[in-house]
Amino acid sequence: MTRTPVVLIHGAWLHALSWQSWIDRFTSRGFDVVAPGWPGEPPTVGEARRPSATPRRLGLDMLTEHYARIVRSFDTPPVIIGHSVGGLVAQHLLGTGLGRAAVAIAPAPIAGAPAAPALTERAASSSPAGSPQERASAVSLSAEQFRECFANTVAAEESSCLFRTYAVPSPRHLLSDLGGADGAAHPRRRVDTGNARRGPLLLISGQEDRIVPDSVTRSVYKLYGDSTATSDLKHFPDRAYSLTVDSGWRSVADHVLRWLALQDIHGPDAWARTAAGRYAGRPSRHRPAPLPPFGRRGHGPVA
Repeated sequence: MTRTPVVLIHGAWLHALSWQSWIDRFTSRGFDVVAPGWPGEPPTVGEARRPSATPRRLGLDMLTEHYARIVRSFDTPPVIIGHSVGGLVAQHLLGTGLGRAAVAIAPAPIAGAPAAPALTERAASSSPAGSPQERASAVSLSAEQFRECFANTVAAEESSCLFRTYAVPSPRHLLSDLGGADGAAHPRRRVDTGNARRGPLLLISGQEDRIVPDSVTRSVYKLYGDSTATSDLKHFPDRAYSLTVDSGWRSVADHVLRWLALQDIHGPDAWARTAAGRYAGRPSRHRPAPLPPFGRRGHGPVA
């Protein structure tokens, strides 16, 4: 039996190694999982923290094309799962007809949604005007900033561990591409939200997220209102931007696995078939009714 491929795309201030727990979890459920780094990303966190390691010219165009090539390389259309900037890329690719389904976790806002200042303004504000660092290619978070805005719902000890293990600088050019009002939005932030022929989409937000606020992800969800394609929203109370890597990651990953099973997308194992069958016979308009607190078109208010 062919294993369903999954492509994991990490977000700002994280290394690709931050997906390792997800790789293990999804692989154990029968998926063929890859988590390619951003273009030019060094293979280790230590190397990625070197001043010269961040690709100076890496922007949203290069990043999107990088993952488009990876998605197209599969014989079977993969599931695309992205966090932060990766969630934006996942939506853009799905809107163009790439991928079987997409999951966008705390996604950087698409054009038409409110801005996420904590994500975009650091590219302009992290270096004082006229300083030698002004032209630096990378934007870093200190351990204190990481604790304050990235891992603000976990204990200080866990935040420090996450910072040491996974935190890396992000390209200034890329963060700058995420800004701009609708009229000036980067073309790769524009998503065909009305595309009725795309695969299913799940948006995930954390209530305490200070980088991509829950309200921003809810606004993104509303932009898909004119499409008859599956568009779902899952809200995790008391979770922050770190929800893919902190000690609660498994609840998020397992929710994604259950959602994929509802779309009849799963690995060849009994766990996935049981998860899908658990909701058999429930009311449906176009597809099975969701687990609360899903938000779903045609099934009542967003939780």
